[in-house]
Amino acid sequence: MTLAPYACDPAQSRGRRHPVTPAPTRDDFQRDRDRIVHSTAFRRLVYKTQVFLNHEGDLFRTRLTHSLEVAQLARSIARSLRLNEDLTETIALAHDLGHTPFGHAGQDALNDCMAAHGGFEHNLQSLRVVDWLEHRYPDHDGLNLSFETREGILKHCSAANARLLEAAEPGGVARRFIDGTQPSLEAQLANLADEIAYNAHDIDDGVRSGLLTLTQVAEVPLFARHLRTVRAEYPRLAERRTLYEAIRRMLSAQIYDVIDATGAALAAAAPRSADDARRTGRLVQFSAEMRAQSSALKRFLFANLYRHPQVVDTTAQARQVVRELFAAYLDRPAELRPSFAERPDRERAVADYIAGMTDRFALREHERLTGQRLLA
Repeated sequence: MTLAPYACDPAQSRGRRHPVTPAPTRDDFQRDRDRIVHSTAFRRLVYKTQVFLNHEGDLFRTRLTHSLEVAQLARSIARSLRLNEDLTETIALAHDLGHTPFGHAGQDALNDCMAAHGGFEHNLQSLRVVDWLEHRYPDHDGLNLSFETREGILKHCSAANARLLEAAEPGGVARRFIDGTQPSLEAQLANLADEIAYNAHDIDDGVRSGLLTLTQVAEVPLFARHLRTVRAEYPRLAERRTLYEAIRRMLSAQIYDVIDATGAALAAAAPRSADDARRTGRLVQFSAEMRAQSSALKRFLFANLYRHPQVVDTTAQARQVVRELFAAYLDRPAELRPSFAERPDRERAVADYIAGMTDRFALREHERLTGQRLLA
């Protein structure tokens, strides 16, 4: 496939922090993808919470399966828009590498623990993982990824952290948070695919768990119209298959909407290069109607799933685990892995260590250090 002029071309990459010899069979973005897939942080995602804890069921999404779903959606859309599929997939696979155990509950607790020490942002942590915390190469820390991949991984960043990153890497991946430009179109697409994926699979997992009912979800306009169509076409279909088919059609509708709305935005803006697109404002988008419907679905999931009493109870215990782990490691740094215990930035070292844990390792460590058994 011929790339569009506004797509990221690996031959025009801004390069890596440490020069490498070109690979004979792979371009830079393909090479980045392979480095991510083989990383320790990527493997750990299989035991990190999306919404439901790993032990609550074998079929619920984890951070790993979520990342794979995001990558599939993003790559499919990239192909239609003639964007770089490899870069889009790479960013999608890496976007959650910095997430803590226990999902957003763990992230919020760790941010509270680090309030006096720069806070904790999972997008910034993902960048820390690929830049510093992976130790796989003899002559540098990190995975030494290309600028374009790192730019896409840093999806959000506070102004304070952006200034710190810019000071360390002038004109680097944090500059856009200071000058108000956008990341590549591939990064924008991976970001929107993330939203599409978690809205859809949280309906599936929510109904499977029994915390949501199909009747409840039928009240959400974006899902309801597809559910009505499926029921009209297949009146005797079992509920589980009805749910799957309605979600599949909802996903397709969102994908085609993004392709059409983004295509129109690109035609109007007519960027002549990837850098042109960065200066033009956000171009990968839903239509106004689809954006409103997607936002309504997010509000429904927040009120009915993420704030469900059972999820909230689990969340409270997860926060306790993270807070007490943080306190225990600060009090007894010898309990840390030596490479973390030896670091002078004690609080950040503890945060890095906890953020890299899987749910089950965090629970085992918490029980070992405190004698308490939570979330069993």
